[in-house]
Amino acid sequence: MIYLLRHVTAYAYRNPVTQARCLLRLTPAEGDGQRVLSHRIGVDPLPHRRESGRDFFGNATLALTVETPHRAFRIEALSRVEVERMQLPDLASGLSWEEVRERALAVPSLGPDAPVHFTSPSRRVPVVAEVTDYARASFPPGGGAYAGAVDLMRRIRADFAFDATATEVATPLADAFAHRRGVCQDFAHIMIAGLRGLGLPAAYVSGYLRTRPPPGMARLEGADASHAWVSVWCGDGWHGLDPTNAIGVEDDHVVVARGRDYADVAPVAGIIAGSGAQTLQVAVDVVPEDEEAAAAG
Repeated sequence: MIYLLRHVTAYAYRNPVTQARCLLRLTPAEGDGQRVLSHRIGVDPLPHRRESGRDFFGNATLALTVETPHRAFRIEALSRVEVERMQLPDLASGLSWEEVRERALAVPSLGPDAPVHFTSPSRRVPVVAEVTDYARASFPPGGGAYAGAVDLMRRIRADFAFDATATEVATPLADAFAHRRGVCQDFAHIMIAGLRGLGLPAAYVSGYLRTRPPPGMARLEGADASHAWVSVWCGDGWHGLDPTNAIGVEDDHVVVARGRDYADVAPVAGIIAGSGAQTLQVAVDVVPEDEEAAAAG
């Protein structure tokens, strides 16, 4: 499957901003069944400095400095990405969760994919006793690590309500867990906290999910959104699980960045020199290339 991706972030400021510095993570990832065919990022106003790089976890970054006074700041990322992932593992396969926990600590590598980086608490994902207890019900003694993670994912989908008004970006994980409400960021953080509480490596993944309009209805332009899910290490590699939708990560998911939690993968982060209120609008389109061609025809 080849996707055409468009991600627009637009800020409007009440008073002029004299300088802005930001770090973007808007470039889709390479590898694990995903290939970037083309990508570009446009910025208005034009930045005075623009520097591409990679962070510790291998995510592509773009550092910008804008020194032109402005009241509007717009970022548009356009990508063409091919996704063809391997079949999901069998639930009955793999190591027990106790063995995975032991192996995670024995892996000698300290590289970006090393499981040891994803077993400890992080800025947005503390270990919370109540969350660990909740997760433990999915991991009976001797049970498979992957099967347990899938069960935990499904329980979160069943027990928590998606509510875009219930939380904000900075809402503590414990609050979202207590109220059993939130968005994909909250559900991913809760699942990661539960897994890490049991000693199992779990990473936060940001990206996009292809959405399908109801039969007979056209797609709404810009109606898609950034998405978040979990990648769990099961001794034989990393496996993506989406607790918001209770599905494994296959060809409908497009990976952009991976880290310990949202703070490591925020699409746009930075500081501005200015005062007064600001508004933010984000629009995302995830369109299969064959659908775009059919619509054009």
